[in-house]
Amino acid sequence: MLTCAALWSIAGIFIKLIPWNAFAISSLRSLFAGITVLAFIKLKAYKIVLNRRTLTAGILMSLVYTAFVGANKLTTAANAIVLQFTAPLFIVIFSAIMFKQKIRRVDITAVICAMVGISMFFFDKLAGGYLTGNLVAILAGALMGGMYMAIGRTDGAERYSAILFGQLSAFLIGLPFIIATRPEISAFPVLYIIILGVFQLGIPYILYGMASEYCPPLACSLLGAVEPLLNPIWVLIFDGERPGVYALVGGVIVVASVTLWCAFGNKVEEKNA
Repeated sequence: MLTCAALWSIAGIFIKLIPWNAFAISSLRSLFAGITVLAFIKLKAYKIVLNRRTLTAGILMSLVYTAFVGANKLTTAANAIVLQFTAPLFIVIFSAIMFKQKIRRVDITAVICAMVGISMFFFDKLAGGYLTGNLVAILAGALMGGMYMAIGRTDGAERYSAILFGQLSAFLIGLPFIIATRPEISAFPVLYIIILGVFQLGIPYILYGMASEYCPPLACSLLGAVEPLLNPIWVLIFDGERPGVYALVGGVIVVASVTLWCAFGNKVEEKNA
C-alpha cells in the first residue's frame, strides 16, 4: 500500500508536463492503465465479472480520474491532491445519508476541522481557474468517497473487474475530446502518458486491490496519506510550482484532520463497542 501511494503521487508532475486537454490526458492514461490491469487479470486467470456492483464502482472510478486530471490543470497539484484527500469524510456523510449510520462526535469534529482547512484554499489566487480547480478537486474527493464505498462491496475478481471497467469508462469519456482536439503526438507527451497509465494508475490500483485483501481499511487510509505529502513535492522540484501560504496551512490542517480521524476514530469506536 505504501508503494501504491508513492506511485499515485507522481500524477501531478506528469499531468502538468503534458500540453493536452485534461479529458484527453485522462482518457489515454486510462487506456494504458486498462491494458495493464487486463494483463494482470489474464495472468491471474480471474474471471471478468459484469454486475451492478462492478459497473457502479467502475463508473465512479472513471469520474474520479477525469475530475482529478481536470483539477490538476485548473489549480495547483497540491490543491488538487489535498482536496481530493477529503474522500474519507465524504464516506461518513454518504453513509449517514444513504445507510442511516450514526455520526459520532469524533466524525463531526474531523469534518469541521477539514472544512476549516478546505476554506483556506480559497484565500489563495481566487482568479477564475484556481477557484474552479479547487471546486473540481472537492468534487473528485466526493466521487472518490463514493468509489471507495462501491469498491468495498466487491471482492476478489469483482474488485479487479471494477478497476478494469473504471479504466474503460474513463477512456470512453475522454475519447470525443481526443478526436476534437487532436493532441499533438510527440515523444515526451506519449512517454509521460505511458508512465501515467502503467506506473501511476495501472500498477498502483493492482497493488491497492492486493493490499485491501490483507490490510484493514484503516491501514490503507493511513498509508495513503503519503500521496498528498509527496505529490506537491515532485511538482515543486520538477516544475517549480509553489502552492500559496494559505493553501499550505490548509493542506496541513486537512491531512492532519483526516489522518488523526483515521488513527483515533477507530479506537473511539472500539472503546464504545
